[in-house]
Amino acid sequence: MSALTGIKKPVETEMAEFEVFFSRTMRSDIPLLNIILNYILRRKGKQMRPLLVFLTARLNGEIVESTYIAATCIELLHTASLVHDDVVDDAHERRGSLSINALWNSKIAVLLGDYLLSTGMHICVEKSRYDMLEIISEAVKSMAEGELLQLQKARKLNIKEEDYYKIIISKTAALLSACTACGATSVSEDAETIQLMKDFGENIGIAFQIRDDILDYEGTGLTGKTVGNDIKEKKITLPLIHALEQSANSKKRHIFNIVRNKKKTKAEINEVISFVMDYGGLEYAEIKMNQYRDKALAILDSYPDSEVKESLKKFVFYTTSRDK
Repeated sequence: MSALTGIKKPVETEMAEFEVFFSRTMRSDIPLLNIILNYILRRKGKQMRPLLVFLTARLNGEIVESTYIAATCIELLHTASLVHDDVVDDAHERRGSLSINALWNSKIAVLLGDYLLSTGMHICVEKSRYDMLEIISEAVKSMAEGELLQLQKARKLNIKEEDYYKIIISKTAALLSACTACGATSVSEDAETIQLMKDFGENIGIAFQIRDDILDYEGTGLTGKTVGNDIKEKKITLPLIHALEQSANSKKRHIFNIVRNKKKTKAEINEVISFVMDYGGLEYAEIKMNQYRDKALAILDSYPDSEVKESLKKFVFYTTSRDK
């Protein structure tokens, strides 16, 4: 049994019903669009984000139709962001399968992402859940800003630790905080509870992204991206930022020159990975990741013990211990 299977237990019935609910939204009268939507459905991921919506809702009340709406809108937003990311990164694979832009083309992929995003927003309007629409719209805006900030910083390679946090809060953490905020909003109108859950999701999101950035240096190759891919794409993440801060200027310049090059050899990529390890970049990133993990766990401690609270604790630990 996988770790996520155990985590799903308190909401496994609802998650099964969600799959049917979500499949109904992934239909179209346009033949080409229908083919692509079916392709996406057949290659669904771990559905961590809908799971987080359901667990957060159950923590704060009883799951209702609005929870299914929230999970559906979040999953549509997440899927749209992956499709658009593959276009931006010119990625030809996603979860071991060909990406939409590789199978069809970038134009179709962009339009598909727009379609998924607008479908999610339309569902919120149709069901008069303007509170959820506000949360999701804010997340979309934040994710776009984060992506643009990352591209800007990648051009000049002048990213500092403060910039790094701005980027990951805007990108990864914005989506996970939307999950927890929407989950709480589906069962509660209490502003304090919704904000608390939003903070909970943001801390998970920061920890999740730091773990992802550590994995890029660890050599497992199971993340769905090539090891050292961040270096290839000139993405300066927390492990490298810390290592650079610990090194002498001459060494720093040398590493910057490698990262700056468009075409890097395998030896050069391995040199950067070794540099990060030698200068304590991974250990530092892990300490920071665990700090955000512990902030998320502290929020859960304000709730009475229950099966769903235990599942959410396991979810938090899973995000920071996963190997893919």
